[in-house]
Amino acid sequence: MPVPSPSPRPRRQRLRRPPGTFRALLALAIAAVLWAFVWEPGRLLERDYELALPRWSPACDGLRVDVVADLHTGSPHNGLDKLDRIVDRLVASDADAVLLAGDYVILSVLFGEYVPAERIAPHFARLARAKPVYAVLGNHDWWKDGERVRRAFEAAGVTVLENASATVQLGDCRFAVAGIGDKWEGRPDPRRAFAGLPDGVPVLVLTHNPELFPDVPSRAALTVSGHTHGGQLGIPWPGDPPLPTKIGGHYLTGHLVERGQHLFVSSGIGTSILPFRFGMPPEISRLTLRSEAAAATRRATAARRTAPHPAGTAP
Repeated sequence: MPVPSPSPRPRRQRLRRPPGTFRALLALAIAAVLWAFVWEPGRLLERDYELALPRWSPACDGLRVDVVADLHTGSPHNGLDKLDRIVDRLVASDADAVLLAGDYVILSVLFGEYVPAERIAPHFARLARAKPVYAVLGNHDWWKDGERVRRAFEAAGVTVLENASATVQLGDCRFAVAGIGDKWEGRPDPRRAFAGLPDGVPVLVLTHNPELFPDVPSRAALTVSGHTHGGQLGIPWPGDPPLPTKIGGHYLTGHLVERGQHLFVSSGIGTSILPFRFGMPPEISRLTLRSEAAAATRRATAARRTAPHPAGTAP
């Protein structure tokens, strides 16, 4: 009988390396995750904005105001050490006043830790000694006992304006800050916030949630808000970005003019729910407020200086 030949050994299959395109995409994805969850939330920018306002007094032309929103102290990369960095920048700034637009504490965020207001507010004491500081409360502050947050900040010398106003005199510039309660949790009352304000005094409105903007009295020169975090994502969207608000991302970030009214929304500092920022770094918003009337005067003066003069006449 013929002897059967031995069956051939099975060949070992070599593991194929992923194609170069896949490896590049994987590396890009890892880099994006590290950027969004580690690098960018730990940054701190100071971004300048110059706003020309029709209802701003020429006597206040050039007033500088720093805006800080949504600190969310206790969210990842936003501990008390980061808060001290922020206060250092605000103290050193050339701003005449500081506006705090709410959400100092955090209700919940992945990998975050709740820090009570009594530990946060004292860090603002040296700032309040250096320049006027005005604040409102946000929805997270109310969720963690708004009155407790308010008492902590007032004890540090910060003026908290909940449906109330304050008149400010800085040199020849006289204006008012009207704080309106949070749209979701603060029982907002614009009429009460404006009650008793002197006629002719320009008004800065401070409120946490920009959804309140359509309800702000037309007398306001500018409304300043936070709340949105700029979506925490700086990627262009077709139309308004989808945010969990009644108006979506219509009032997302930056300067917006609607029905002749001016709104500025700060993209803020911290994070909530998910601890990432991508293309929307934490920022101190540095506003320079310009009077349209003063700007018109400057343009007219410049035009007269550059206009040709008839021969034999003095310029």
